[in-house]
Amino acid sequence: MEYPPVSVVMPVRNEERHLAAAVRHVLGQDYPAPMELVLAVGPSADRTEQIARDLAAAEPRITVVANPTGKIPAALNLAVRTARHQVIARIDGHALFPPTYLRTAVGVLAETGAADVGGVMAAEGETPFQQAVAWGMTSKAGVGSAGWHTGGQAGPADSVYLGVYRRELIEQAGGWDEGMLRAEDWELNYRIRAHGGLVWFTPDLQVTYRPRESLRALGAQYFHYGRWRRVVMREHPETASFRYLAPPGAAALNVVGLLAGLGGLIGVAAGAPAAITALTAGLAIPLIYLAGITAVSAALSRGETAAVRARLPLVLAVMHMCWGTGFLTSPRRLHRGPEADTRVRSAQKKKEGAATVGGE
Repeated sequence: MEYPPVSVVMPVRNEERHLAAAVRHVLGQDYPAPMELVLAVGPSADRTEQIARDLAAAEPRITVVANPTGKIPAALNLAVRTARHQVIARIDGHALFPPTYLRTAVGVLAETGAADVGGVMAAEGETPFQQAVAWGMTSKAGVGSAGWHTGGQAGPADSVYLGVYRRELIEQAGGWDEGMLRAEDWELNYRIRAHGGLVWFTPDLQVTYRPRESLRALGAQYFHYGRWRRVVMREHPETASFRYLAPPGAAALNVVGLLAGLGGLIGVAAGAPAAITALTAGLAIPLIYLAGITAVSAALSRGETAAVRARLPLVLAVMHMCWGTGFLTSPRRLHRGPEADTRVRSAQKKKEGAATVGGE
């Protein structure tokens, strides 16, 4: 086939450790047509901006565009507007393309007629903690049955990891929603599908992803994932599934059990009636949960090192509980959905109409 030129777009912020490697893997593609890389760089607390400028100065295929908001969807829209080509490949600053990624993706794009083609987030850690997180991110025990986490058969999908898009279909769908600070790719793919576009998953595309390096960073990541998944389900109720409802259900049950158990222990210490001290039975809920994830991780991780296996129960608990807590506490004001936008525009038109009548 005749391969078209490709624009790779990369939102970047606070990626000092990973940016040079991510760029090197893009520029090292075995792709038989022109290619450019647009870095949309947000305000960073490290040397990311300087590294990006240095990389662009040394390589004419790289363009740097400033992203003052630092938000990922805004960065992607800026990068697409700057890009010159009709095929857009999205990548993150901590992800690594394999050498044949673009060739494979563009071939599948042409073969299927899809609007967006993507594959698997192949999480790989460097430290034992990162390796434990990578195991959780690629296991059904951690993230359920999402194909772009755990693999599966090629075929139509709701969404895919990263993605190689036909530019006209990004534009037809209106680009990335700049109010969606997480799940922005899923939401764009939803609108692409609503416009009749095909989103295609293929396990042949494997992108190396570097997981978070600390428990705190992992917890924050999954808390925000949960908050924004609630936004998606609030605006698109038909997307609700067991995979998305299990973590908030587990988080709620664990909190109730823990609070009841603590209340019972306080009652025991205070000599309270048996009806109150019986609340200590609530502690069975978090204990059963911890025993369950420990047993599951031990059974499924036999090929991992002892250092990784020892960290798995804690990693899974943080992923589940933070995702679930984020989901349960997600405020309605987090994102103004399409219906709210319509109401606001309608109110503005009425106000403008009233002002015009008053002026006449």
